[in-house]
This record gives sequence, C-alpha cells and structure tokens, in this order.
Amino acid sequence: MILSPAARYVLRIVALGYLLVLLVVPVGLILWRTFAPGIGTFVESITTPAAISALHLSLLVVAIVVPLNVIFGVPTALVLARNRFRGKSLLQAVIDLPFAVSPVVVGVALILLWGSAGAFGFVENNLGLKIIFGLPGIVLASIFVTVPYVIREVEPVLHELGTDQEEAASTLGSSSWQTFWRVTLPSIKWGLMYGVVLTVARTLGEYGAVIMVSSNLPGTSQTLTLLVSDRHARGAEYGAYAISTLLMAVAVIVLIAQVILDARRQKTTE
Repeated sequence: MILSPAARYVLRIVALGYLLVLLVVPVGLILWRTFAPGIGTFVESITTPAAISALHLSLLVVAIVVPLNVIFGVPTALVLARNRFRGKSLLQAVIDLPFAVSPVVVGVALILLWGSAGAFGFVENNLGLKIIFGLPGIVLASIFVTVPYVIREVEPVLHELGTDQEEAASTLGSSSWQTFWRVTLPSIKWGLMYGVVLTVARTLGEYGAVIMVSSNLPGTSQTLTLLVSDRHARGAEYGAYAISTLLMAVAVIVLIAQVILDARRQKTTE
C-alpha cells in the first residue's frame, strides 16, 4: 500500500505522539524528580545499606540465573533445531509458557510446589532447606520467566546455519564435544550473547513472580524492583525514583548491548 505524503506525515506524528505520551514523558518525569534535589542526594539514596543489599542480591540472582539458562538453554535449542520427535510441538509450547502466563501465577505455583505445605514441602520441613521466601525461591521464579530467551535466540541461528559444517567436522574425525566447541558454539555466539542480554534485563526487572516468593525484607531478600515498591509504599517517593533511575540506567546499558549484538549478528549472517 502506497501512502500519500500527507498520510505518512500524519502517521509519523501519531507514532511520535504515542511514544511521547507512553515513554518519554513518564521517564522524563522520573529523571526530573530524581535529579531535582541534586546529584549528591541521588547518590546518597542509592548507597543506603538497603539499596546496596538489594543491588547485591539482584546481581547474585543474575549470576545464578544466566549460567543455568545457558547450560540448559543451548542443549535444548540444539535438540529442537537438530531433531524431529514426538511431542516437539508440546515442548515448544512449554518453552513459550512464560510469555503467556502471568508472573504472579508463576509465584503462586512455586509456593504450591515448594512451600512448607506444598507438594515438595519436605525439602523445607525435613531437610531444612528454605526455598520459598528465600534466595532459592527468587532464583526459581527468575529462571521460569527467563527460560525462553536463550532458547529462542539460539534456535533460529542453528536452523539458519544448518548441519553442513558440523557434518564436515565429524567426517574429519572430530568428536561431538570438539564439534560443539570449535564449530557450533562460535557460530551461535552472537545469538547466545543476545539471549544472555535479554535474560539479564528480564531478571533485573522481574517483579510479579519475585514478590510472591520473597519475604521482601530489606537486607535479606529484597531485590531492586522490590525496593522500589517498598519505598513507594512507605511514602519514600524520592527513594523509589532514585532506584528506578538506577534500573533505567541498567536498561539503557542493556539496550546499547542489544543494538551492538544485533548489528554483529547481522554482519555474521550476511
């Protein structure tokens, strides 16, 4: 469909207005309220013991979730891309489940499974390992909501690459492990890194599932997103703005990394 110059101009105005109202204005308002009292006040707000503890916990969760998603996501992508088997469509649907299910529902499901009165309550009651309202629960919730990212970024790359290089390596006497490390992994590295970046962003920004399985105690089990909610609920609005700005700074870094990785990936596929 060919649009007239006037129609294209109107569409541009509508698109810019949409972004202005839903994105630029809210973000700009938070930034203005954050830095209005001065940089010193902002630094003081994000360096309180509660903020530092929340940052450490958030980074710890990322450090656990990302390697686990890579370790299990890459083999899963290989299985889906290289094999045909019964139940493959069902597995694909299960992988995409976190996109469709509300994170709050995920949190409730984890409580029903791992809570003291849940199906696996013996883990806490008999073994003394606290899952829900502790770090393991936060990690499980974060893993669930981030499972698709590595798989969905690596699988299309594997489909595009095909199996010619891997078969050639096997013909030359390379073992399966050597083929993976020297042929497959270098070929999927940009897609894998893109999936890792998305996983980091979602893990740092997750709220719905984490609030259900966390005790939300400052200094114990409070992530950055929970700290924002807690400060706002207690009326410490400036503190909420400051932590929100910190999270937005991380989001900008992630966005820049996405753009760079996407450009690198396009160059390797051309």
